[in-house]
Amino acid sequence: MIAIEQSVQTGGTRAAFLRRAAAAGGTLVAGGFVAGAFPGFVSAAASPAQDVRILNLTLTLEYLEEAFYAQALRAGKLTPALRRFAETAGAHERAHVQFLEKALGRKAIKRPTFDFRDTITNPKKFSKTAVLLEDTGVEAYNGQAANLTKPTLAAAAKIVSVEARHAGWIRAIRGDNPAPRATDRSLTADAILERVKRTGFITS
Repeated sequence: MIAIEQSVQTGGTRAAFLRRAAAAGGTLVAGGFVAGAFPGFVSAAASPAQDVRILNLTLTLEYLEEAFYAQALRAGKLTPALRRFAETAGAHERAHVQFLEKALGRKAIKRPTFDFRDTITNPKKFSKTAVLLEDTGVEAYNGQAANLTKPTLAAAAKIVSVEARHAGWIRAIRGDNPAPRATDRSLTADAILERVKRTGFITS
């Protein structure tokens, strides 16, 4: 799908990780997060190089979701319905990570470390966080779809539909409307990164 070369920089801090996630560039603000990351996404024509930047953004989210579900299952505090959801969604997220890592090859961003605090031991907080993460995944894929080359877009479309099913399923478990809008929102790369920053889950 994509011809990819040697990976990006190394480093152990959250700033270094997010710098790698924003492989296109951008400016770093206090606390190590990226402001103005992916500046060429909206105006630049789709290209293999841009596919790499976008797929690393989505891989960041997939790493986050995969780790969230895995750690929640290990904590053993979920209700039966939430446990079943976490098992299924977690398996899907692992498959998404494997798919993206294979597509990116050595250009794939390094897996970060996470601290989910009590969101993995408190069922109410877990379900609320799961909605946030699944919605973020859908909005990230939607926001970058027009910036991908056609082959990569076709592959990404197979993932975003599954993320949307996750979002509907966890809402149903919570007793919320599983399909609250007629159309899904899309977010820019900057907005996605800012949302991830606000969670405080990435520790390095």
